[in-house]
Amino acid sequence: MRGIGTILLLIVSNIFMTFAWYGHLKLQQMKLISDNTPLYIVILVSWFLALFEYACQVPANRIGFVGNGGTFTLMQLKVIQEVISISIFTVFTIVCFKGETLQWNHFVAFGCLIAAVFFVFLK
Repeated sequence: MRGIGTILLLIVSNIFMTFAWYGHLKLQQMKLISDNTPLYIVILVSWFLALFEYACQVPANRIGFVGNGGTFTLMQLKVIQEVISISIFTVFTIVCFKGETLQWNHFVAFGCLIAAVFFVFLK
């Protein structure tokens, strides 16, 4: 159960992270913020969103880490986080940025990530 909780927290964390890092680009594209919006405003809004990212990321790592009774090693936690991150980013990009498309090399990269998960869990 700790493993599932960890993964769910990592998913929520990465949703906030993606919006904190890239959401302002979509807001700019939608003309909700202008090209002239001061960078410090964009950074402050991103930090606000990142607070929620960290509020999920830190507990996910804490409860998921084998040293705290969880099921994952540090390396496994990191690889899981990266796969979740790129998956959420891909969905965000395809849904929010209509001009972006997946190419063959993106699928090859995803295959490499899946291979990374396989190898990091290999005993």
